[in-house]
Amino acid sequence: MKNKRYAPGTINRAVILLRFIFNLARRWKITGITENPTADLTLLPTRHRQRFLSRDELRALLVSIKEDENQIAAQAILLLLLTGARRNEVTHATWDLVDWENTTLRVPISKSGKERFINLNDQALGLLRSIKRLLGNRYIFPSPVTGRPSPSLFYPWVRIRDRAGLKDMRLHDLRHSFASFLVNSGVSLYVVQNLLGHTQVRTTQRYAHLDNETLSGAAGLAGKVIETMAVPAFGAEA
Repeated sequence: MKNKRYAPGTINRAVILLRFIFNLARRWKITGITENPTADLTLLPTRHRQRFLSRDELRALLVSIKEDENQIAAQAILLLLLTGARRNEVTHATWDLVDWENTTLRVPISKSGKERFINLNDQALGLLRSIKRLLGNRYIFPSPVTGRPSPSLFYPWVRIRDRAGLKDMRLHDLRHSFASFLVNSGVSLYVVQNLLGHTQVRTTQRYAHLDNETLSGAAGLAGKVIETMAVPAFGAEA
C-alpha cells in the first residue's frame, strides 16, 4: 500500500481491520487460521495534515471540474466543495433525502452514528437542480456502469486535481478548505462545527485554517484600535 501512495492513516486502518478479522477467525476456530500475521506489524506514525485551497487554486480546480469527462463524478466533487460534506455522504445521497423547502440534505447515519443535515447553499441547490435524473434511479450520483453509488471518486479526483496542478491535494482536503473559507470570512467556529457535523469543536479547530491575509488584517485592526487610544496620537509630536 505504501508503494501505491496510500496515506499512513489509510494503511493503519487497513492493518487494524485485518488484525480484527484474523483475531475473530482464530476465536471462531476457522480451519487454516492458526495465527495472526498482522500481530507484529507496527502502525505507521501519522500527523495532522494542513492543506487548504488558496483562491488561485480554487479557480483552477473549478475550471478542471467543469472540463472533466465524467460529469457525474465531477458534480459530486463540486458538491463536496460547496457543502463541506464527507465523501460517502454525497456519493450515497438519494433524491428523497433532499429537502428543497428547508434547503438541506439529510444523512440518515453520519460518521457519529446519528442523523445529520447538510445545509445546501444557493450554489449547491443550483447544482442539484441542473442534474439530469436517471429514470428509476434514486441516487443523485449513480455510477454510469452499475447505477449504484460509485465506490470511490479516487480516479476522477486524481484526474481533476492533476489537471488543476494540485497533485498533493486529497479529496478530503476540500472539507478542510470549506471550513477555511468560512473561518476566514468571519464565521464562528461554533457555526462551522455544526455545518461540518463535528461533535467536538477541537476537531473543527484542526480544519479551520486562517490565511495570512486574514491574520494580517486582524493584526492591522488591533493596531488601529491601539492607535485611536494612544495619547498623543501616533506620529504627533509630544
